[in-house]
Amino acid sequence: MQTEAAGSPDSTGVRENIFVSWFLWQFYEMPAFLLRVWGNYFLFATNYFSFTLLLKTFFSPWRRYKWKYPIGFDVGEFFSTLISNSFSRFLGALMRVFLIIAGILLQIFVALAGLIIFIAWLVLPLIIIFGILFAFVY
Repeated sequence: MQTEAAGSPDSTGVRENIFVSWFLWQFYEMPAFLLRVWGNYFLFATNYFSFTLLLKTFFSPWRRYKWKYPIGFDVGEFFSTLISNSFSRFLGALMRVFLIIAGILLQIFVALAGLIIFIAWLVLPLIIIFGILFAFVY
Protein backbone atom coordinates (compact mmCIF):
# COMPACT_ATOMS: atom_id res chain seq x y z
CA MET A 1 0.00 0.00 0.00
CA GLN A 2 1.40 3.34 -1.00
CA THR A 3 0.91 6.51 0.96
CA GLU A 4 0.92 9.93 -0.58
CA ALA A 5 3.98 11.99 0.20
CA ALA A 6 3.71 15.64 1.12
CA GLY A 7 3.46 17.76 -1.98
CA SER A 8 2.42 14.90 -4.24
CA PRO A 9 -0.78 14.99 -6.26
CA ASP A 10 -3.90 13.81 -4.45
CA SER A 11 -5.92 10.74 -5.49
CA THR A 12 -7.39 12.53 -8.52
CA GLY A 13 -3.98 13.31 -9.87
CA VAL A 14 -4.55 17.05 -9.71
CA ARG A 15 -2.52 19.15 -7.35
CA GLU A 16 -4.54 22.09 -6.05
CA ASN A 17 -2.84 25.37 -5.44
CA ILE A 18 -3.16 26.56 -1.85
CA PHE A 19 -3.79 30.14 -3.01
CA VAL A 20 -6.70 28.98 -5.19
CA SER A 21 -8.10 26.97 -2.26
CA TRP A 22 -7.85 29.94 0.07
CA PHE A 23 -9.35 32.30 -2.52
CA LEU A 24 -12.35 30.01 -3.09
CA TRP A 25 -12.84 29.61 0.65
CA GLN A 26 -12.47 33.34 1.41
CA PHE A 27 -14.61 34.70 -1.41
CA TYR A 28 -17.03 31.88 -2.27
CA GLU A 29 -17.60 29.35 0.51
CA MET A 30 -17.52 31.62 3.55
CA PRO A 31 -19.67 34.43 2.04
CA ALA A 32 -22.29 31.82 1.13
CA PHE A 33 -22.10 30.46 4.68
CA LEU A 34 -22.34 33.97 6.16
CA LEU A 35 -25.42 34.70 4.04
CA ARG A 36 -27.08 31.49 5.28
CA VAL A 37 -26.30 32.39 8.89
CA TRP A 38 -27.56 35.92 8.34
CA GLY A 39 -30.80 34.54 6.90
CA ASN A 40 -31.17 32.24 9.90
CA TYR A 41 -30.89 35.21 12.25
CA PHE A 42 -33.62 37.00 10.26
CA LEU A 43 -35.86 33.94 10.53
CA PHE A 44 -35.13 33.64 14.24
CA ALA A 45 -36.06 37.27 14.91
CA THR A 46 -39.22 36.94 12.81
CA ASN A 47 -40.31 33.76 14.55
CA TYR A 48 -39.31 34.92 18.02
CA PHE A 49 -41.45 38.04 17.83
CA SER A 50 -44.09 36.41 15.57
CA PHE A 51 -45.23 39.59 13.85
CA THR A 52 -48.16 37.92 12.10
CA LEU A 53 -49.55 36.52 15.35
CA LEU A 54 -49.04 39.84 17.13
CA LEU A 55 -50.98 41.63 14.40
CA LYS A 56 -53.75 39.00 14.28
CA THR A 57 -54.29 39.19 18.04
CA PHE A 58 -53.63 42.92 18.33
CA PHE A 59 -56.77 43.76 20.33
CA SER A 60 -56.97 40.48 22.24
CA PRO A 61 -56.89 40.76 26.03
CA TRP A 62 -53.43 40.71 27.57
CA ARG A 63 -52.57 37.19 28.77
CA ARG A 64 -56.21 36.24 28.14
CA TYR A 65 -57.41 38.06 31.23
CA LYS A 66 -61.17 38.32 30.76
CA TRP A 67 -63.95 38.83 33.21
CA LYS A 68 -67.34 37.21 32.70
CA TYR A 69 -70.38 39.40 32.53
CA PRO A 70 -72.85 38.88 35.35
CA ILE A 71 -75.95 36.77 34.91
CA GLY A 72 -78.95 38.98 35.15
CA PHE A 73 -78.81 42.72 34.78
CA ASP A 74 -76.67 44.45 37.37
CA VAL A 75 -75.59 47.81 35.94
CA GLY A 76 -72.65 48.25 38.34
CA GLU A 77 -71.23 44.78 37.67
CA PHE A 78 -71.85 45.12 33.91
CA PHE A 79 -69.87 48.37 33.62
CA SER A 80 -67.17 47.11 36.00
CA THR A 81 -66.69 44.05 33.78
CA LEU A 82 -66.84 46.18 30.60
CA ILE A 83 -64.16 48.56 31.91
CA SER A 84 -61.97 45.68 33.12
CA ASN A 85 -62.21 43.85 29.78
CA SER A 86 -61.59 47.09 27.85
CA PHE A 87 -58.54 47.85 30.00
CA SER A 88 -57.23 44.30 29.42
CA ARG A 89 -57.62 44.75 25.65
CA PHE A 90 -55.95 48.17 25.78
CA LEU A 91 -53.08 46.70 27.79
CA GLY A 92 -52.81 43.84 25.25
CA ALA A 93 -52.63 46.28 22.34
CA LEU A 94 -50.06 48.43 24.15
CA MET A 95 -47.82 45.46 24.95
CA ARG A 96 -48.10 44.19 21.38
CA VAL A 97 -47.05 47.62 20.08
CA PHE A 98 -43.93 47.45 22.26
CA LEU A 99 -43.21 43.89 21.12
CA ILE A 100 -43.61 44.84 17.46
CA ILE A 101 -41.27 47.83 17.92
CA ALA A 102 -38.72 45.63 19.72
CA GLY A 103 -38.94 43.08 16.90
CA ILE A 104 -38.43 45.75 14.25
CA LEU A 105 -35.42 47.11 16.14
CA LEU A 106 -33.98 43.61 16.37
CA GLN A 107 -34.48 43.13 12.61
CA ILE A 108 -32.71 46.44 11.94
CA PHE A 109 -29.85 45.40 14.24
CA VAL A 110 -29.55 42.00 12.52
CA ALA A 111 -29.54 43.71 9.10
CA LEU A 112 -26.83 46.22 10.05
CA ALA A 113 -24.67 43.75 11.98
CA GLY A 114 -24.91 41.20 9.16
CA LEU A 115 -24.02 43.79 6.55
CA ILE A 116 -21.03 45.01 8.56
CA ILE A 117 -19.78 41.46 9.17
CA PHE A 118 -20.27 40.47 5.52
CA ILE A 119 -18.44 43.51 4.15
CA ALA A 120 -15.70 43.18 6.79
CA TRP A 121 -15.16 39.55 5.76
CA LEU A 122 -14.75 40.53 2.12
CA VAL A 123 -12.27 43.35 2.79
CA LEU A 124 -10.38 41.58 5.57
CA PRO A 125 -7.53 40.42 3.26
CA LEU A 126 -7.04 44.00 2.04
CA ILE A 127 -6.98 45.30 5.61
CA ILE A 128 -4.33 42.71 6.53
CA ILE A 129 -2.20 43.51 3.48
CA PHE A 130 -2.40 47.27 4.05
CA GLY A 131 -1.65 46.74 7.74
CA ILE A 132 1.50 44.79 6.95
CA LEU A 133 2.60 47.37 4.35
CA PHE A 134 1.89 50.18 6.83
CA ALA A 135 3.99 48.39 9.46
CA PHE A 136 6.93 48.12 7.04
CA VAL A 137 6.72 51.74 5.92
CA TYR A 138 6.37 53.28 9.37
